[in-house]
Amino acid sequence: MKTKAAVVYETGKPIEIEELELDGPKAGEVLIRYTYAGLCHSDVHISHGDMEARLPMVLGHEGAGIIEEVGEGVTRVKAGDHVVCSFIPNCGVCRWCATGRQSICDMGATILEGYLPGPRFPLTGPRGEYGAMCMLGTFSQYGTIHQNSVVKVDDDLPLDKAVLVGCGVPTGWGSAVNAADVQPGETVIVSGVGGIGINAVQGARFAGAKNLIAVDPLQNKREKAMELGATHAVASIEEAGDLARAMTNGNGADKSIVTAGIVDEPIVTGAFNATGKGGTVVLTGLNRLDIANVQLPGSIMTLFRKTVKGALFGDCNPTVDIPKILGLYQSGDLKLDELITRTYTLEQVNEGYDDLLNGKNIRGVMVHEH
Repeated sequence: MKTKAAVVYETGKPIEIEELELDGPKAGEVLIRYTYAGLCHSDVHISHGDMEARLPMVLGHEGAGIIEEVGEGVTRVKAGDHVVCSFIPNCGVCRWCATGRQSICDMGATILEGYLPGPRFPLTGPRGEYGAMCMLGTFSQYGTIHQNSVVKVDDDLPLDKAVLVGCGVPTGWGSAVNAADVQPGETVIVSGVGGIGINAVQGARFAGAKNLIAVDPLQNKREKAMELGATHAVASIEEAGDLARAMTNGNGADKSIVTAGIVDEPIVTGAFNATGKGGTVVLTGLNRLDIANVQLPGSIMTLFRKTVKGALFGDCNPTVDIPKILGLYQSGDLKLDELITRTYTLEQVNEGYDDLLNGKNIRGVMVHEH
């Protein structure tokens, strides 16, 4: 079949809309009709070349839709099921999945290559074989993806909201709840309030943070953080550190979560300095793979027993955490509607990313027209 998709051919160039050929599902695979896709900063990392991927690639790794057809041996879903996609697949049997660490499933090794196991490229077009970002390519009307990348959700859940639980929401939420292990009464800093950081704010609030300081240079982001659970919002990490020390008899934050769009060395060092004795700094945001953006005084880390750690997908296990987080949305404990600043069509994808980079959006959502 044919599908219209947003493709990056060359880094630094605008994303192009192309009609591509899509092969149907083989063993273990499903055909999905994407209904919604989230515009996440990681797609920009691919199109700007911050993260080196195999090109051409169909972008989009936050997606929701309806299963149209299943290949041989598929057991997780059936035709007609509503699903949210998981940007890292989970095989269930590798060492990492089997020990409850699905976010580092071995199957995720090829998410920047964009092919299905085989290797197999279901998408083809004028430039040959096209990869799909995170093996999903949600900026396409249809996709042939692996069953390990989808999680069935209740039919009555609005997919235009549920789509955010494929990447941004669990990544931020889990960075606070799982990776930082925020405890009731703690002082927490969230550095960077975009689609990830706003959910770290929600997670830290739900986990019981007493003082929750959001950091962002943009006023609209600070206001949204206050709306969704922050107790304070400031423009710089230095202000946040001073505030945290004033609240804790000079110690500083118990937990600092770094969720900026591009994480550079001053952001990491600032979070480290704002964090007190026995504290934890969680690095969730990204930069180029070859940039050494962590340069810290090891003796201070030792003497103050500080921890600096990386978190991927909020250390979530998608098969259980995606339904769990959607349950919290249904009960009113987690906000999703309020995260969506604007919707876009597939053709407006470049405008959507301009808005993201200009700080206009907490989250933009692409609505697929079929």
